[in-house]
Amino acid sequence: MNSPLSSEAARRRTFAVIAHPDAGKSTLTEALALHAHVIAEAGAVHGKAGRKATVSDWMEMEKDRGISIASSALQFEYAPEGHQGEPYMINLVDTPGHADFSEDTYRVLTAVDAAVMLIDGAKGLEPQTLKLFRVCKARGLPIVTVVNKWDRPGKSPLELVDEIVTEIGLQPTPLYWPVGEAGDFRGLAKLSDEGEPQEYIHFIRTAGGSTIAPEEHFTPEQALDKEADAWETATEETELLAADGAVHDQELFLDCTTSMIFASAMLNFGVHQILDTLCELAPAPGARLGDQAAVAASQSAMDNGREPGDEFSGVVFKVQAGMDKKHRDSLAFMRGVSGEFERGMQVTHAQSGRSFSTKYALTVFGRTRSTVETAYPGDIVGLVNAGSLAPGDTIYTGKKVQFPPMPQFAPEHFRTLRAKSLGKYKQFRKALEQLDSEGVVQVLKNDARGDAAPVMAAVGPMQFEVMQARMDNEYNVETIAEPVPYSVARRTNAETAPELAKQRGVEIFTRTDGELIALFGDKWRLQFIQKEHPEFFLEALVAD
Repeated sequence: MNSPLSSEAARRRTFAVIAHPDAGKSTLTEALALHAHVIAEAGAVHGKAGRKATVSDWMEMEKDRGISIASSALQFEYAPEGHQGEPYMINLVDTPGHADFSEDTYRVLTAVDAAVMLIDGAKGLEPQTLKLFRVCKARGLPIVTVVNKWDRPGKSPLELVDEIVTEIGLQPTPLYWPVGEAGDFRGLAKLSDEGEPQEYIHFIRTAGGSTIAPEEHFTPEQALDKEADAWETATEETELLAADGAVHDQELFLDCTTSMIFASAMLNFGVHQILDTLCELAPAPGARLGDQAAVAASQSAMDNGREPGDEFSGVVFKVQAGMDKKHRDSLAFMRGVSGEFERGMQVTHAQSGRSFSTKYALTVFGRTRSTVETAYPGDIVGLVNAGSLAPGDTIYTGKKVQFPPMPQFAPEHFRTLRAKSLGKYKQFRKALEQLDSEGVVQVLKNDARGDAAPVMAAVGPMQFEVMQARMDNEYNVETIAEPVPYSVARRTNAETAPELAKQRGVEIFTRTDGELIALFGDKWRLQFIQKEHPEFFLEALVAD
């Protein structure tokens, strides 16, 4: 007999939506929420006149530009048609697609059990898509590939399948195949376990795609009468794929294939089929591969005479402030890994050893907050004003558990930052500390520059814009960012730093975590110094 904890964990599905910019991630997130009946009408990401911004895009810059800058967590229940028993609990994380914010996306991927990879039907695989596919594959995350924007002209479906096989080495196994070429999206052929069309789902357009698209269901014979050549083409294409072995196998899906669905998020075509697929195929939370903490959590419980997994553990994957101007607070987004979380419970912060109470715990739907009393493995919980927490930190009850640290990525862009007004220095320092703790940028300081003009280090230049916009909007501090003559960073140590600082084109800084960071004018300068001084300790800024 299943325990309440295992039953609750079994109905959780925690996944991220990831893609190249402008593939339609935020539109899909809204459409998924619409089909789960948690919103009545979908917004549009582009902020056109008379249209709403998406629920998941809450930052002013996101609404203005029509892109996602920060990851956003949404939680809701969903029951597929005909589902018996408790509905599934969906934890959906919408992530930024812009390469400048890839570090935020990579952090999210450490906190989910599966990924929805969105591909633009006209553009196919793009550079950021390739990167994210490889990260998912390296982490062993099952991937559901959704080919979006099928209502617009684009590539052929077989061409997209070939791209994925050739570029990534993953075999797509279609579950729903398009009827009608790109730009003439009529519906989907639902495929059997053998890859044969077993049902035709015909979609009916709604005004602006803002409400759920009605469906009509037909047998293959009826579909042939209704759609003629379009149905025959879909049947021939799926027969070719089935003959090539491209049919779904659950064990292979969890290892080396990707289930495939065609959709139009803007028109709400094929959306609930994505949710149904995730509920059916995506894994429930379990012992996380490579995370010894999950094993330790179970062992700790057994040592205390409790059921394995009863001891609570969770990992922080994001810290975010400024989500609500009425409350000057910060939220630490924590993913439950083992055991049951209860609001107010006393937990231990693994990195500092300090204990604190989780009195203020929330679930977050875009900017909307609601108090959470209990949470289970896979759930995303926002802990309010947990100031000591940073991305990668572990909290737990019972014996000590500590998850591996979050990866850090080598910055390639550097700016000094200072307040326009000296009278705003106190607010400037406070804002800087908050945004540094969130991992928006890395903050580098040294005695020569002082605290008033630290150097910001970022993966992409748009991170500086976000930092300045948030300082202005949330702390009322206008800032000036100016370039510095560096493009390469390396970690060094106390033994190397004094002599390294004497080299031309090098400056030494201390990062907030205490690490010594050396900045170089360019890679050629770095290579010259490494050749001349092989004894210097210089290490790439990428976590193991």
